[in-house]
Amino acid sequence: MPDHLEIRRASDPAELLAAQHLFDGPVRREWSERFLADPGHLMLLAYVEGAPAGFITGIEMLHPDKGSEMCLYELAVDEPYRRRGIASELVATLAAVARDRGCYDMWVPVDADNEVALALYRATGAGTEEAVAVLTWTWD
Repeated sequence: MPDHLEIRRASDPAELLAAQHLFDGPVRREWSERFLADPGHLMLLAYVEGAPAGFITGIEMLHPDKGSEMCLYELAVDEPYRRRGIASELVATLAAVARDRGCYDMWVPVDADNEVALALYRATGAGTEEAVAVLTWTWD
């Protein structure tokens, strides 16, 4: 793990705009505001020597008969910082937040051929559930 690693919860859209190079596309202020305003949405940013190096997002879901669980929605680490333990620390931090919130589990959807992600999640303690199909509705 790199020296001077700090992981903290994002609370301002400006933090996401400053870390925009980590995302798949441009960060939109209005979406950032909505995301950060929802208490069930978590955005944890990893900083190395003050520079944004990675992020993880979690979405807490609550159901009347099941309780609360955490979905690890997305994880990214900037190329120069990969394979240095940052992703593992982000997963561990999100898992700690989930436990603190009383979630009974944490889960993550992963493409079956994404060996790097599968190896990371297994190394951080995740187990494989039986096969699950994901169906998607898409609107124009």
